[in-house]
Amino acid sequence: MPLTEYYAPGRLGLSFELFPPKTPAGDESLFEHVAQLVAFQPDYFTCTYGAGGSTRQKTLDIVHRVRQRFEVPVASHLTCVGSTEDELRQYLREAQRLGVQYIVALRGDPPQGEASFQPVAGGLRYANELVELIRGEFPQFGVAVAGYPETHQEATSPAADIENLKRKVDCGADIVITQLFYDNRDYLQFCERCELAGIRVPIVPGILPVTNLAQIQRITSLCRARLPARFVSRLEQRDDPQWQFEVGVEFATEQVQSLIDHQVRGIHFYVLNKSSATAAVLQAVRRD
Repeated sequence: MPLTEYYAPGRLGLSFELFPPKTPAGDESLFEHVAQLVAFQPDYFTCTYGAGGSTRQKTLDIVHRVRQRFEVPVASHLTCVGSTEDELRQYLREAQRLGVQYIVALRGDPPQGEASFQPVAGGLRYANELVELIRGEFPQFGVAVAGYPETHQEATSPAADIENLKRKVDCGADIVITQLFYDNRDYLQFCERCELAGIRVPIVPGILPVTNLAQIQRITSLCRARLPARFVSRLEQRDDPQWQFEVGVEFATEQVQSLIDHQVRGIHFYVLNKSSATAAVLQAVRRD
């Protein structure tokens, strides 16, 4: 099914993002959680792609196994980092062979220890170039790209960030999946800026339910997302894992319900290879 059809009027697209585990025990745990998430009838799963292509084969292995075992569509992340155009083509051919339907096309972060992104010789510099490559040579793939409600940390301004997103969409992206955020006003204002810029594809909010304060503070510090002060204050009331889980699920439930009430076209959950928090949110919200 084309990616855009999941976000057609009258339905709410649902997708979950995984990452490649590093151990056999992690693999086993992942598929136990995937089985729990499949009960919510997601439209597709995505799987991230390690820094510098370090999990390239593992990413394909995970999405292939999810597709085979659960008969659900899958998307592989793909970045420009550390790959020539020919290596990107080779990856896309292998993804096609394994039955991957969609690609999340990203420039990727600079490798650890490097201050800025530098393409390898024969590689690509920007995500829109990767989208253009996929559209031109592998048109069977649906293509998702990333958007940043709070502006990408390397962008010179919010306007420049929107211009970059429009280039990706104009090159053929089907949907935009956003970076995580915790204030829905940031997402709604971002959508307004996209609309004014002529970006008409579905803009899918990316949601990461908080289950641990220290963990989410590390994650948001890396992507420079903002945690509302009142939310942090409530999480800090008790140094207790169950308390932080319950507070995080309550916040995420309210956030997702508000987005649904604003008639978003879909929700993408960053599940961190777990199912409990996302399952609790989906059980609590009204999706009709």
